[in-house]
Amino acid sequence: MVYKTIEIEANQQAAILTTYILDNSREMDVERTRPMVIICPGGGYRFLSDREAEPIAVQMNAMGFHACVLRYSVYPAKFPTALVQLAKSVALCREHAKEWNINADKIIVAGFSAGGHLAASLGTLWQEKFLEDLLQMPKANYQPNGMLLSYPVISSGPFAHSDSYHALLQEEYEGLLLQVSLEKQVNTLTPPAFVWHTANDDVVPVENSFLFTSALNEHKIPFELHIYPKGAHGLALANEETMNMEYDFGVQKECQNWITMAETWINNL
Repeated sequence: MVYKTIEIEANQQAAILTTYILDNSREMDVERTRPMVIICPGGGYRFLSDREAEPIAVQMNAMGFHACVLRYSVYPAKFPTALVQLAKSVALCREHAKEWNINADKIIVAGFSAGGHLAASLGTLWQEKFLEDLLQMPKANYQPNGMLLSYPVISSGPFAHSDSYHALLQEEYEGLLLQVSLEKQVNTLTPPAFVWHTANDDVVPVENSFLFTSALNEHKIPFELHIYPKGAHGLALANEETMNMEYDFGVQKECQNWITMAETWINNL
């Protein structure tokens, strides 16, 4: 396995990209390439949840995928710092696709809660000129091929998780709020998505996922949406491995199959 930490800089802020890249073997298939899943943990753009980081990467490896965890910059860093860091991470993986045995046409941005907002931001904004100007590289380098979104923050409207937007935008809250309300940014160049949420999420309302997938449907972007009837916000794998011991939540048996359904979606992408 290629396990290394790589510094990703944007706006004088450093993110850390940790790689979980599987080795090939002559005994099996030395020429094999695999999808890459770049994981963005949640935390309301104020911290990064360990429960939505390495445990997810390990599961992706177990399913035969490469993975990276991006510990992107959070408050007091503001938009678009984390977005640039994620775009650079995608570009880095694509640049090293041959060396790391990555299928360069299957680089997926995955995110949880506010990390889902970050992943969906790249999915909807990657073609924008402001990002190209900041990155100074061809857009195709950082174009994601898919979005895997777990209980994502999406909308800045009536169903907003307002604190995430305040942490992300700070003094530019009013001026940029529409730009980062992502159901309004979906377009014909947005990649396919896998989305899951719980109906009684009392932190990030399920309407966020409804609004996003409705916009995807309107633009004829393929998507898969799973709504579970119950479960707290921030379930991660929804099992004992990612249980939140401090607040005694995180095990929801009926939600545990989301990752196997995501596996099928990634393989079919």
